[in-house]
Amino acid sequence: MLLEAPRVAERIGALTIYDTQRVLKLESSRKFQDTPMIKSVPHDIFEEYYPKLAIIVPIKNESLKLFEGVLSAIPQDITVIVVSNSFMNGFNRYRMERDILKAIHNFSQQPMIIIHQKDPGLIEAFKSVRYEHILEGDSVRSGKGEGMIVGLLIAKALGLEYVGFIDSDNYIPSAVNEYIKDYIAGFYMSDSSYTMVRLLWKYKPKIVESSLYFRRWGRVSEITNRYMNLLIGNLTGFETDVIKTGNAGEHAMSMRLAEIMAYASGFAIEPYELVYLFEEFGKFMEETRFKEAISEGIRVYQIETLNPHLHEEKGRAHIVEMIAASLGTIYHSRVADQSLRVRIVKEMDEFGVKSEPPRPRIIPPIVGVNASKFLDVLQENTKTLEMFE
Repeated sequence: MLLEAPRVAERIGALTIYDTQRVLKLESSRKFQDTPMIKSVPHDIFEEYYPKLAIIVPIKNESLKLFEGVLSAIPQDITVIVVSNSFMNGFNRYRMERDILKAIHNFSQQPMIIIHQKDPGLIEAFKSVRYEHILEGDSVRSGKGEGMIVGLLIAKALGLEYVGFIDSDNYIPSAVNEYIKDYIAGFYMSDSSYTMVRLLWKYKPKIVESSLYFRRWGRVSEITNRYMNLLIGNLTGFETDVIKTGNAGEHAMSMRLAEIMAYASGFAIEPYELVYLFEEFGKFMEETRFKEAISEGIRVYQIETLNPHLHEEKGRAHIVEMIAASLGTIYHSRVADQSLRVRIVKEMDEFGVKSEPPRPRIIPPIVGVNASKFLDVLQENTKTLEMFE
């Protein structure tokens, strides 16, 4: 792969956020030598990283055809972890998801794991390791962040060093394949074991009057990025536009970073990751529990994909909900000042929301959780976990 070398960056405490780097070629020659402007990722580097990487695919009643395409695009040596919150009663979509995953494993022998987010065994597993922050009643709380925690703990128990997240509603399998290579390119470029890679879609096509219009920005991303950059300005005293990936559903982390991250429930999860990094490792880093991460430094790479991103459109109500959740992470941040909060309230008013955005529900880091014990107890009590190895 050839991509632009990282150049411009914002440095906030122990945190370095690189401006976007464009993918220039998905395949490159082994003979190519790096230049000050171009970074090469040799083919054998991808092969080296695949066995160390887990891809977590959250799904909730998405198209089975799209789901199958996403799974089929993930390279064979990568461990796939599907966390489903789909219907099980009546029309059992979960069983169909499991059948698709098993069929792909049967002909590929790819390591694949699937579990339902409401599996009763998860209650026992989380209680056994004293991590009950995502439990609600007799099950794991619904939410994308909660599903990610389930996947992260399984990946940690398996000893995987990197973890990436890919949504299950992507129409273009080749884009999924590229995302994984983009993740690895970020890890390869980094000089820190605390690394995050966030993807910026080159285009987000939309059907307009029976033809495709290739948009650069979605409405949610445009708004979230603007206010995220204003939040950085509060920290540094300098205006910036470095953040282009505030709502990046497709992102990846080294396990060393993933386990010290706090997460948010619902649509707040991706923007809150950035807010958490600002708070924990930026201005207030003297208060952090994670001295080793401070010493080594945290790197955030933003990579612009070559493929466009085409996914299911879900309507205005969905967009407003996403904007409210995203801006809520910024509004309620301890880094935000009053003038920024006033601007956010005015922004919400334009969408018909007459109150301050919701405070995100925070999920604490999994560092210190005995992941091996978690998986052992889960396997003893599960109703839905299947591990195809």
